[in-house]
Amino acid sequence: MKRSSRIWLFFCAVVFLFINCKTDKKIEPAPQEIAVKKPLTFTTPLGKEFAISEPSEKLLVQYEEAKKTYNVNPDDIDAIIWYGRRTAYLGHYDDAISIYSEGIKKYPDEPRLYRHRGHRYISIRKFDAAISDLQKAGQLIQGTVNEIEPDGMPNAQNIPVSTLHGNIWYHLGLAYYLKHDYEKAYTAYVKCRASGELPDNIVSSTHWLYMIQRRLENKELADELLKPITADMNVIENQSYHELCKLYKGLIPVDSLLQTETGSPSNDAVRYGLANWYFYNDERDKAKELMNELVESKSWSSFGYIAAESDLIHYFGKGNQ
Repeated sequence: MKRSSRIWLFFCAVVFLFINCKTDKKIEPAPQEIAVKKPLTFTTPLGKEFAISEPSEKLLVQYEEAKKTYNVNPDDIDAIIWYGRRTAYLGHYDDAISIYSEGIKKYPDEPRLYRHRGHRYISIRKFDAAISDLQKAGQLIQGTVNEIEPDGMPNAQNIPVSTLHGNIWYHLGLAYYLKHDYEKAYTAYVKCRASGELPDNIVSSTHWLYMIQRRLENKELADELLKPITADMNVIENQSYHELCKLYKGLIPVDSLLQTETGSPSNDAVRYGLANWYFYNDERDKAKELMNELVESKSWSSFGYIAAESDLIHYFGKGNQ
């Protein structure tokens, strides 16, 4: 047999063995291979199934840019964070969580990774996991200087109004609130309000602080918490929380907010705040009506929607019938 023939047969044998070689190791797709490749749905705790909506062209372009940056340098913390954030903005929260989890393996002491993963655990209703991450983030920022957190979806003035510390305490307080652990939620929101003097931070944290104390039937303390609220605060982004705080302080009537439609995070915040206002003012039927209207909307990942959903289950037995 010619030498060239022997070499050819040997090559074929190696290829055959390679193709038929089996391994017990399961190969998982890397996070960058997962996102935006399949249609997704989410089923809420109330059994409502929602299809993840088609993202805008702008969001897709931003996602692709973040993915490209990540693939070029997957060990860069900012690249990891922005790839996770852009993935989450498409509604692919599980994939975003996977990206942050990979980042945490590389940087276990990076508070931003726990902060963003904790936020997305709230989106998919894993409140205990969110609390664990956000508590960890809170520990990691102890003794550090606070910093403005860049916006992924800038407001109309393109001025970032939130900070890393503020966002950690805000989302931790929210996670506790959604579990109806009001004392721990209150402690977190006190830290949130103390994290910065920007009006947007003051109105957002005060809104939750007030609602928590009303839930705890401490109206005097709740009213005391409204002292920093004025009608002419320079609020850039959190106008919905400002309007609610003005309602709580008696600066505007409840009728001025009742026509707010559902379907966006800011509108859902107002709708839930109104429902809660009726709830702690002993108009439970009206509160339930507004909460039911909220969970019939399509904005299943807004905080107002999730809070209404949680209350309907906890206080009204919805979903347990």
